[in-house]
Amino acid sequence: MWFWWFMFISDLLIPILMIVGGNMMWKHAPKKINGVIGYRTARSMKNIDTWKFAQDYCGRLWRKIGWAILIPSAAIHFPFYYSSEDTVGTVGAILCTIQCVVLVASIFPTERALKRAFTDEGVRK
Repeated sequence: MWFWWFMFISDLLIPILMIVGGNMMWKHAPKKINGVIGYRTARSMKNIDTWKFAQDYCGRLWRKIGWAILIPSAAIHFPFYYSSEDTVGTVGAILCTIQCVVLVASIFPTERALKRAFTDEGVRK
């Protein structure tokens, strides 16, 4: 049972971090462009306008996605409560992989929104 609880909590970390991180990016984004904290791509770091837009857009997106995957991530574990550690581990690994793919995939809509809102030089359209 302890392994089930460990995997359950572990698999909720990514959605919770997306919610918290999204909130931080949206409401408390870094004021200066930097290469350490925030949504950092070449397009988002063109100027302060693109930087603020990317932090706001990605932060809101992460909050929505985090909430959307939190409940299903929790619900997926319950049918496997009495299963073997191998089964629970496999289900947890598959779920974590899917969550990571969703996290990385959030780059695409953010970059698309940046491309729609700004020119290649970073000037607002």
